[in-house]
Amino acid sequence: MPDRSSHRAVPVHAHPEDVPVETALAALADPVRLQLVRELAGSADWSHSCGSFRVPVGKAALSHHFAVLRAAGLVEQRDQGPKRLNRLRREEFDARFPGLLGLVLREEGQGPVRPWVTARR
Repeated sequence: MPDRSSHRAVPVHAHPEDVPVETALAALADPVRLQLVRELAGSADWSHSCGSFRVPVGKAALSHHFAVLRAAGLVEQRDQGPKRLNRLRREEFDARFPGLLGLVLREEGQGPVRPWVTARR
């Protein structure tokens, strides 16, 4: 049950089924948002509060980044006391865009997902 004692508005979440691919790609294109998604992917649901992420932005910018991720259907947030907890909506997002999160969550330097075939003429 949401905490109604907070002065913050309850976050609005888009369902991934309602998100166009352009919105999803734009949300994942930003390095800060990508870092947020990567940290969430590596942790248990609801274990990260907004202030626990290691990103080089202030509170207002962080709030904006989370709003973009919610609008893209990537993140769900809920208030628990004074903290806003987060979870990656991996299952729902993967159902809408199969394989997309897997591609962007790959660590740098792992190479392509599939070997590229180069035709020589």
